[in-house]
Amino acid sequence: MSALHWIFNWWYAPEPISAEVEKEVEHTIESNKVLIYSKTFCPFCKSTKAVFDELGQEYTVVNLNTLEDGLGIQNYLFDKTGQYMVPNVFINGQHIGGNSDIQKLKQENKLEKLLEQ
Repeated sequence: MSALHWIFNWWYAPEPISAEVEKEVEHTIESNKVLIYSKTFCPFCKSTKAVFDELGQEYTVVNLNTLEDGLGIQNYLFDKTGQYMVPNVFINGQHIGGNSDIQKLKQENKLEKLLEQ
């Protein structure tokens, strides 16, 4: 367990993650070419979605703040990726990161290559 995970778990002490949440998240990641875990009020999420809109790339959005098990999903994503904040982006099942990662990939003309795979 990384120091960040330890501090987060010590400070926050999240509920244990259910097997159902884990299965749901893994299935969602595997089933979508571009998946964005988001929150409806997040400006960084809106910026990330705008990048994909500009590219004409379809994507699936899971708005964690509108789901009953949204916190459990977010906690599982943290355990899986080490990233707690949204947006949390996956392309072809691979964790890419957040908005700054997407913006950087776009700027370096690498995002389109990821999407072609």
